Amino acid sequence: MKLSEIARKLSCRMEAERDVEITGIAGIEEAGPGDLTFVSNRKYIQHIRHTRASAIILGPDVPAVAVPSLRTPNPYLAFAHALELFHTPVEPERGIHSTAVIAADATLGPDASVGPFTVIGSGCRLGARATLYPHVILYPGVTIGDDAVLHAGVIVRELCEIGHRVIIQNGSIIGCDGFGFAPVGDGTYYKIRQTGRVIIEDDVEIGANTTIDRAAVGDTRIRRGAKLDNLVQIGHGSQVGENTVLAAQVGLAGSTRLGRNVQAGGQAGFAGHQEVGDGAIITAQSGVHGEIAAGAVLSGSPGFDNALWRRTVIALPKLPEMQRRIRALENELERLRGVLQRNKVE
Repeated sequence: MKLSEIARKLSCRMEAERDVEITGIAGIEEAGPGDLTFVSNRKYIQHIRHTRASAIILGPDVPAVAVPSLRTPNPYLAFAHALELFHTPVEPERGIHSTAVIAADATLGPDASVGPFTVIGSGCRLGARATLYPHVILYPGVTIGDDAVLHAGVIVRELCEIGHRVIIQNGSIIGCDGFGFAPVGDGTYYKIRQTGRVIIEDDVEIGANTTIDRAAVGDTRIRRGAKLDNLVQIGHGSQVGENTVLAAQVGLAGSTRLGRNVQAGGQAGFAGHQEVGDGAIITAQSGVHGEIAAGAVLSGSPGFDNALWRRTVIALPKLPEMQRRIRALENELERLRGVLQRNKVE
């Protein structure tokens, strides 16, 4: 495909002395002749002069380069669209596989597709063009929206609701029992029945092996447009706000409420029974509790202001030397006090 055609399809401005043929997409360090690459992070600008790519997608603020380029305000988004021009995803064979087990009262929408060895329980409803890959299991009463895609091994427990255009990656479990046990006087625990539902709104994507728990009462809810990475744990009764992004191994204890556009880095943990304001950022491996204001940026465990945390982390390796110097100053001060005291006596 000619670079000029790609520019037109991506609504980019082309800067090139000649039109070049593009045959694929690659990262800037791996790209070779025929490849289109991109730079969206400024730390990779230094690689431009060494790239072997035939063309590059750049932001408007990057200085002119010798490589033919496509200019756009959002290079990363343009890269995402460019991938779609050269890569066609593998689609399952459409239709209802003969090995699928489907309850007599389940309802399947137009053009729904059900893969081998999938189980659809009583009272389930699939929307139009919903796709269930092999070995998906829907407990009774599950609702799946239009154009939803559930990859192999996904399990959705009873009465849960999945919205339109939701994508759930392999092995995730939606609506498993929350961690609820009442202490008994003899030191044992009595299991609390988990009667709530999990509701996943439209345009959500859930990564592989993520678990979202149902609560004893009330709903656990993932709101529209949220993106959850692999191995995320959402505790019972929690809410994840619209367009919130949770990286791998983030954990929410029960009754955590995240606002809109919250971002949490990998392995961040939320103590539960807390409110996190819109647009807050929790950096990787942080542990946070209590009320978090909208727009706050927290790091560390317990989490505190990111700017202060960064200064603290820089200071930490210096603490032993600082301690040694303080002790030396204390000793010197004590010596001087002794000298002054002797001089006073004399």
